[in-house]
Amino acid sequence: MDSAQSMMDSAFWISAGAILLLLVLSAFFSGSETALTAASRGKLRSQADKGSRRAQRALDVTEDSERLIGSVLLGNNLVNILATSLATAVLTRAFGESGVAFATLVMTLLVLIFAEVLPKTYAISNAEKAAAAVAPVIGLVVTILAPIVGAVRFLVRGILRLFGVQIDPDSQIMAVREEIAGALQLGHSEGVVEKEDRDRILGALDLSERFVEEIMLHRSNIQMIDADAEPSVILEQCLTSPHTRLPVFKDEQENIVGIVHAKDLLREMYAQIGGPDGDAAALNNFQITSVTKPPYFVPETTTLDEQMRQFLRQRSHFALVVDEYGALQGLITLEDILEEIVGEITDEFDPDEESVAKKDSDGNYLVDGATTIRDLNRATDWNLPDEEANTIAGLVIHEAQMIPTVGQVFAFHGFRFEVMAREGNRITGFKIRPLA
Repeated sequence: MDSAQSMMDSAFWISAGAILLLLVLSAFFSGSETALTAASRGKLRSQADKGSRRAQRALDVTEDSERLIGSVLLGNNLVNILATSLATAVLTRAFGESGVAFATLVMTLLVLIFAEVLPKTYAISNAEKAAAAVAPVIGLVVTILAPIVGAVRFLVRGILRLFGVQIDPDSQIMAVREEIAGALQLGHSEGVVEKEDRDRILGALDLSERFVEEIMLHRSNIQMIDADAEPSVILEQCLTSPHTRLPVFKDEQENIVGIVHAKDLLREMYAQIGGPDGDAAALNNFQITSVTKPPYFVPETTTLDEQMRQFLRQRSHFALVVDEYGALQGLITLEDILEEIVGEITDEFDPDEESVAKKDSDGNYLVDGATTIRDLNRATDWNLPDEEANTIAGLVIHEAQMIPTVGQVFAFHGFRFEVMAREGNRITGFKIRPLA
């Protein structure tokens, strides 16, 4: 009898020890899952670049997030179910049928507090540190459980496919930009990131998704030189222009024959008159085509990122933009692209820039119709959509499905738009007010 009692006591303590060990394993799996999924891959990469092998191991383990989560959940469920089964057996032997209720209550509290909340709270607070610490062990677990997890993953994907859900293996890579943009927006709303810093970084990220047609100077605003004009007229035009590079056309403005740089023009004119003591009348025979460089044309569908690379590769700052039929649409410079990142760049020769939106005493914003939606959003922190149009006038025309007249009022995207001025078919002025 004593021997049987002793065996029962030994079995009880062995079972209790096993339950305790299983709870520790459950806490390890729960904390590891939280740490590896919450850890910033950017911070881990930075630590790995500094020589941290554990950080590199954590990066390797999290590379396949689906396999990682499957392995951790499989291990966690195994130890939780086994611990609960042992607790039920022990308490049933001690309290009879009431042991099932006791086991449920006790294991729920133990698992909740010590195997879920406690380790996950620590893991969230020390995500990168915890991820680097558990990565070697979790990597081994993932390798051991790989066959089972692979079968489960195949089954899960098959079930999801029945409901029309497709798993994109590159979704994590594609979401990096959105993650950065969201972090910047959140940081700005919390006052951690300055508006200017946010705009610069977002501007750089957007270069690959925006096209030259969105920021080019429209052909109607391009200053051009007539190749057949008098040399004195050409000289005066170059001296009074705020630009150092000007397109040269012959017969009609669509026929661009070259690009002239003011420095090349002045140098050639100076040489032609014979220096400081020369005869200015010699300029009568001057031909501007002798100093022009071949024009550089780019399609309007080129991305800003690619165009900037082309400028740097060709050591050029100036390009003419054409459509699919080869018709001139506008021009773009390297400075235009850089302004999309750092904001407006001006020097002593640029005309005084007016603010994008002037606010009146009634809370309305007076905006030129040619103002780009992006510039207005950056200046006012609005979120007007720019998928269908580049300018405010284009947005209103797109939404109204007509060319509005002066005085017409529209309301869309949470704003009130009143047409203030129109020249021909061009809407040149708006009064905008947020409806909120």
